[in-house]
Amino acid sequence: MPETRFTKDHEWVRRDGAIFTVGITNHAQAALGDLVFIELPEPGRSVEAGEACAVVESVKAASDVFAPMSGTIAAVNGAIIEDPALVNRAAESEGWFFQLTPASPEAFEDLLDATAYRVLLETP
Repeated sequence: MPETRFTKDHEWVRRDGAIFTVGITNHAQAALGDLVFIELPEPGRSVEAGEACAVVESVKAASDVFAPMSGTIAAVNGAIIEDPALVNRAAESEGWFFQLTPASPEAFEDLLDATAYRVLLETP
């Protein structure tokens, strides 16, 4: 089973071999509300950790999605462009945003594990 880590900006990252899949957490999609538009990065684009590389717009607000690790965008999920609500329905599975080939795979270990992410959510 692939391992999942999280960022303080509410992205999730799932490692499956050399590919790292990125999306927004269920907490993030719930806070945003009904998503109506998503802009994804171009495959082949190089990104730096913490760089805004995608945009989500909801009926409430627009928000950036940040690269959790430095690397190259390997693929994007076109299904969420056609149906942004897929992220609302399945944020941490079929509603993924992009896949990343990281510059330093070990950076994954610096992200929050599930326990640390739960603590982040519970901290006022």
